Amino acid sequence: MNKRNLYKIVSFVLLMLFLSACGHHDQKPAAQAMAQSQFYYTCSMHPQVHEDHPGNCPICGMKLIKVEVNTGSQTDRIQLTAAQQQLAGIRTDTVREENTGEEKIITGTVTADENASGEQSARLSGRVQRLFVRTTGEEVKTGQPLYSLYSEDLQEAEKEYLLAREQQQKLHNPDVDYPALISAAESKLKLWGLTAGQITALAKSGRVTGSAMIVSTVAGTVSELNVHEGDYITEGETILKIQGLGSLWVQAQLYASETGALHPGQLVNVSFPDLNGQILKGRVTFMNPELSDASKIDLVRIGVSNLQKQLRPGMQANVLIGGNDRTLAVPVTAILSDNKGNHVWVKHSDGSFSPRMIEIGRRNHTYAEILSGANTGEVIVTSGAYLLSSESVFKNGSDMGGMKM
Repeated sequence: MNKRNLYKIVSFVLLMLFLSACGHHDQKPAAQAMAQSQFYYTCSMHPQVHEDHPGNCPICGMKLIKVEVNTGSQTDRIQLTAAQQQLAGIRTDTVREENTGEEKIITGTVTADENASGEQSARLSGRVQRLFVRTTGEEVKTGQPLYSLYSEDLQEAEKEYLLAREQQQKLHNPDVDYPALISAAESKLKLWGLTAGQITALAKSGRVTGSAMIVSTVAGTVSELNVHEGDYITEGETILKIQGLGSLWVQAQLYASETGALHPGQLVNVSFPDLNGQILKGRVTFMNPELSDASKIDLVRIGVSNLQKQLRPGMQANVLIGGNDRTLAVPVTAILSDNKGNHVWVKHSDGSFSPRMIEIGRRNHTYAEILSGANTGEVIVTSGAYLLSSESVFKNGSDMGGMKM
C-alpha cells in the first residue's frame, strides 16, 4: 500500500468519527427541545392568526394572547393559564341531568321589581338647604345623608325637647312626669326624621338650630329625584324614588293554550340576547288570572336574581317553557360538529383541555342529551371551544389530536 492510499483511508476514518460525534452531541438537545413547551400568540376573535411575538391582531386590533402548546406525551391536550382563559372568553359547565324535552320560547322584557322599589317622602315642611344626592342612577344606602333641611316646626320641637330636659334638671317637681315629657319630645323628633345620634348631639350642645340632616330609609338606585337645593317642601311630598336592582322581573305574554306549561313557583330558564344568550334561572311569581279581552293573552311574571348587576330594565329576554324529560346533558353551546361527528372540549384537573367525541340524542334550544362520551360531573367548555379547536389543529393537524369516544 502506497502512502497516497494510506492517507485516503486515514482521512475517511477521521471523517466518520467526526460525523458520529456530531450526531451524538446534537441528539440530546434536540430531544430536550422536542419535550419543551412551545408557544405562539393568537387572537380570541380570530384564532387563525398565529404570531411568534406579542402584539395586536392584524384583523381586529385586539391584543393577542399567548398560548402554550405542550409537545410532550399528551399531544391531545392544550394548556392555558387562568389569564389566557379569561382573555379567550372560555367558560365551563358540568355534565349533569337537565331538561332535554321540546321547549318553546316566548319573548319577554326585563322590568323593575316593584316589590324592591321605595320612596323617600318629606316628614316635615321646610326648605332644602343642601342636596347630597343630585342625579338619578346614583346608588343610595340606608342611613346615607340625602339632604339637609331648615324647618321652623323642627326648631319648635327642638325647643320643647331641650326645655323638658332643662326642667327635669332644675325644677325637680314631683307632680310632673319629666321622663314622659322628654320621651314625647324625643319621639316627635324621631318621627320627623332625626336619628338617635342627632338627638344625642342636640342634647349635648343644648342649642336650637332648626336644621337637620335627613338620611335615607331605603336602599337602591335613584330612579326619580323631585327636589333641588332651595326648594320648599311640604310634609308628605316625595323627595326621591329608589329602585332596587338586586332582583328584577321578566314580564312575558303567552296565549291561553300555553298557560298550562307554567304555574306559580315553577323554575324556568331565561336567556338574554344582550348577554350573548346567557341563561339564568327564574321563578314564576305571578300569572294573571284574567285574559286580555282584545288579544286573549295572559301576562306571566318571572323573578330573576341580579346580584351581579348584569341585567337592566328594558333588556329583551327569552323564556323557555315546556319539556319535562330530564337526562344526562350538556349545553348545546358546548357541542362542536364536523364531518367526523360531534365533540366537546373537556377541562381536566390540571387545567388542561382535550377534545372528546360524544354521541347525542334529543335536544332543545338549551341542552342536548348525552348518549355516550361524557360522564356526570365532568367539566366541559361552553364558550371559547372554537379557539381550542384552532389550537389543536395548529398543534396536531386536522385529526384533532386523535380524540376518542
